[in-house]
Amino acid sequence: MANPKRAYSENVSGTFFVDDTCIDCDLCRQIAPAVFTEDDDHSIVYRQPETPIEAHRAAMALVACPTGSIGTRSKIDIKTAAAAYPELIEENVYFCGFASPNSYGAASYIILRPEGNVLIDSPRFARTLVGRLEELGGVSLMVFSHRDDVADHEKFHEHFECRRIVHRADSRGINAEELIDGQDLLALDKDLLVVPVPGHTRGHIVLLYRDKYLFTGDHLAWSDSRRGLIAFRD
Repeated sequence: MANPKRAYSENVSGTFFVDDTCIDCDLCRQIAPAVFTEDDDHSIVYRQPETPIEAHRAAMALVACPTGSIGTRSKIDIKTAAAAYPELIEENVYFCGFASPNSYGAASYIILRPEGNVLIDSPRFARTLVGRLEELGGVSLMVFSHRDDVADHEKFHEHFECRRIVHRADSRGINAEELIDGQDLLALDKDLLVVPVPGHTRGHIVLLYRDKYLFTGDHLAWSDSRRGLIAFRD
């Protein structure tokens, strides 16, 4: 839980604040850009919510924060914010929120499919999220982009009895049911294609869904300075 006594002085006064436990994972700035921004090596509140929608987005950022670094000085509707996850992105692709400190706040996604839902990388094992995933049909398969973003995978595996897939080069300490070998493309199903992209880690992969949605893990990221996508070499 965020501590107002440790709140950054750069936060504007008001309900929401960020304290000095922030790890600069960027999630809050993606979820509620009207409220949070980057300041040096951490996030701050640069503007308090002015509308119900902005307040809801800020509360969703609080819920998603992996380190509990976002707090409020008055009561807010956390229950509704938590229930907003998984959040629909487009069609049947959802953002899970509830990031884990064990994966440095990495984003996790779920694809809803008649053949079985696919969870890409692991979110935090939070009861609210797990309950929503159950309502959406559970999890049949977990695909890990690389070894850094496996977080609470054991708990999800035990709860949903789902199969886990990771590249062999990144499999140490992960008791996955299926290992990917080599650098060849691998079709998991007619709509799921694994593309090995060694670089950030030896066993990093990206997952292409329906030739439209590419889940890139830590291989690609948005660069504010370049105003475009960049690839990580390490």
